Amino acid sequence: MKVVFAMDSMKGCLSSLECGEAAAKGLIRAIPDARYIVRPLADGGEGTARAVTMGCGGEFIKLDVIGPLGRKVNAEYGIIDNDEGIKTAIIEIASAAGITLISDNEKDPFKTTTYGVGELINDALSRGCRGFIIGLGGSATNDLGIGMLQALGVKFYDSTGTIVGKDAAYLTGSDLEFIYNIDMNDMNPLIKESNFRIACDVNNPLTGENGASHIYGPQKGLFQSEIQVMDKWFEQFVSTLSCKLGTEIDSTEPGMGAAGGLGFAFKHFLNGSLEKGNKIVIEETNLLKYIKEADIIVTGEGTLDNQTKNGKAPVGIAGIAKQFGKTVISLVGAVAPAFDGDKLPDVDAYFPILRRPETEADATEAAKAMVNLSATSEQVFNLIKATMNTSF
Repeated sequence: MKVVFAMDSMKGCLSSLECGEAAAKGLIRAIPDARYIVRPLADGGEGTARAVTMGCGGEFIKLDVIGPLGRKVNAEYGIIDNDEGIKTAIIEIASAAGITLISDNEKDPFKTTTYGVGELINDALSRGCRGFIIGLGGSATNDLGIGMLQALGVKFYDSTGTIVGKDAAYLTGSDLEFIYNIDMNDMNPLIKESNFRIACDVNNPLTGENGASHIYGPQKGLFQSEIQVMDKWFEQFVSTLSCKLGTEIDSTEPGMGAAGGLGFAFKHFLNGSLEKGNKIVIEETNLLKYIKEADIIVTGEGTLDNQTKNGKAPVGIAGIAKQFGKTVISLVGAVAPAFDGDKLPDVDAYFPILRRPETEADATEAAKAMVNLSATSEQVFNLIKATMNTSF
């Protein structure tokens, strides 16, 4: 028997690889001669950089950059080498501009910036990276990426021809009001030599009722009276860029509103391609090869809920596995009360790992979660061993 463990992280508790290793211990207790491999899994959000970098034997870079409110933060990104020898940087924008880096009473999209994201990209370029995987989840910003672009060398001008923010260390969301011209001549020239794959599972357009400001602005600190203001600034920016490029830009295109407009910035300034996060991770980690060679695929995540059915990483893995006729098992931390289905697409069976009533704090303690995960996995494979007639 050969088993592939490809589990998403249990956020705030266990990493993707830690989940896989814990579940693998249960397999070996049940079937000592089973063969297995643990591979990283992520959907482009929290934990993607560590999962992919560790899974591909890469290195981690730590760098002090300007955080979402201008305070220095120690951000981390990964570097891996692909089969063609191209260095690829794995960057989560949340490490430099994440909402978890500020307190609730500090949330204010007028004051937050993505400048630090640009600093990470510049650093990776200086280290020879020409491939980039960017995870867009968890931003504290709604600046349409102008902070990042400023760090990369783009200049913005107001209606009088004066550089916007010329005396400021970084641009913020409030500076969008004054941008009437854009100069990309001094953008880091290495960007043209680079390929940007953007992990984006958000379909929201940039502007309008389903756009970045309306849908995600409130959770980042926008008041209702401010939403329409920022949306108008976004429209103004799109119009300015359209004039600059001499072509009409569609701000309603899906994904452009991701991470406060960073989806738009990556596509139209860095020629980035927006893709499903789990698709990128599966391809970069060569997971398809391991799935083909396996008998059973074990996947999972922290909480099974209705979002899981809408394309989260475990379901993405299950869909691929079923193309090759593989058995798919999902081990999950818990099942959300709102989960209203008893069947996951392409998953043969799912099992919550909680074995007795306990508080959330106890259940999400790392050591306890590893024990629960390993014990549940052991019982699953005890059942498989008892019921399978085929000898592997």
